[in-house]
Amino acid sequence: MKQLLRQLRFFYLVHLKWRRYQIGKNLYAGVRVYLWAREKLVIGNNFYIGRDSQIETDCIIGDNVIFGNKVAVVGKYDHHFQKVGVPIRLAPRIRDTHYSWKGLNQITVIEDDVWVGYGAIIMSGVKLGKGSIVAAGSVVTKDTEPYTIYAGNPARRVRDRFDSYKDLEDHILLEKQFLEDHKQYRGIESVVA
Repeated sequence: MKQLLRQLRFFYLVHLKWRRYQIGKNLYAGVRVYLWAREKLVIGNNFYIGRDSQIETDCIIGDNVIFGNKVAVVGKYDHHFQKVGVPIRLAPRIRDTHYSWKGLNQITVIEDDVWVGYGAIIMSGVKLGKGSIVAAGSVVTKDTEPYTIYAGNPARRVRDRFDSYKDLEDHILLEKQFLEDHKQYRGIESVVA
């Protein structure tokens, strides 16, 4: 019975509540997850988004990505805070149809095999490179390099994900074979188009 209720919940989320977005196979969404995008939200296969997380900007997410609990992907320019003579609260917002300030057409890209830790914030317009890891509580304001670990506010490169270049090469080779064997891999290229 519990499994049936879970399946019904995910059917409701993917096919009704979030039907305007393109969502791949095998989505897991914790409770109180909020998704909103002005133009485009594309999510690849095997995406896990923990409870109380939110995506509130145009975003493309690759395959095999994990968001811990309370992760936020948010806009840098959601409010026209430089509108002369208008209080911020009353200024145009990116959700308004007449909004024409900064932030439009900024797409956040999260490539395949990325892990974003608990409570991290990803600002709009950045690209998280394939295989990168963002530590819990970090604030990402710039692009991350593939297969690296970032932490802090603002997030900075801490170290490589693998201890040696040989380990990285082995990982890429074995991952490719693993995904081929499991027939779940589509890659970020398939969702960008």
